[in-house]
Amino acid sequence: MKKKIEFLFSTIAMVLLIFVILITSFQMAIYGDTEYNFYKKQYEKYEVTKDLDMKIEDVMTVTRYMMDYLIGREETLSIETTVEGKSQDFFNEQDRLHMKDVQDLFLGGLFLRNIALILLIGMIAALILFKADLKYMLPRAFLLAFGVIGGLTVIIGILFATDFTKYFTIFHEMFFTNDLWVFDPETDYMIRMLPEGFFYGILGRIGRFFGFSLGLPLIISIVMIRMNNKTYKTY
Repeated sequence: MKKKIEFLFSTIAMVLLIFVILITSFQMAIYGDTEYNFYKKQYEKYEVTKDLDMKIEDVMTVTRYMMDYLIGREETLSIETTVEGKSQDFFNEQDRLHMKDVQDLFLGGLFLRNIALILLIGMIAALILFKADLKYMLPRAFLLAFGVIGGLTVIIGILFATDFTKYFTIFHEMFFTNDLWVFDPETDYMIRMLPEGFFYGILGRIGRFFGFSLGLPLIISIVMIRMNNKTYKTY
């Protein structure tokens, strides 16, 4: 019974670890490059300067301000720039309302990540206190958590790859309680700066960060199991 509880705690701890890695991968994909070169390359790829009639320098200034707002460094989403040959606020009221929702979602995710990290440390400490065999428990628990969550991630990735627009829409319907995310390219500059293809690219970037970050604990778990020479028992 004791070993069953220890393995359950180990598995929950490893699920928390993967959640921490996932949210951190979001953060790194979005903010890992302080110069936002990925964004610039996407803007060039989708010719957003042509669609906005803006200089790339001005687009990058707006981007830096928007990203500062998203993470809470700016209080109001409002910046004056030259767009379509006129000096004006780049963002409109719908932009501000929707991006406030996005900010709440993003900061909420970071908050949950920090809570998960605290719980993870607490559970590992509890396992140490009760003298659990961590070298045996944790790598097996990680492989179990990795198999389940990794499988779900692959399924989600395949769905987005087959019909990005459909599942991008479903994502918004799940996480937002309004239709403020529905923009009109004719009147809303932000959707011209961030076309659907941009989000497809950022999703792939998040996936690469997530996969790479999972690689190290996966390798460590496999090596530890092989070195441990113990036979897995059903608890």
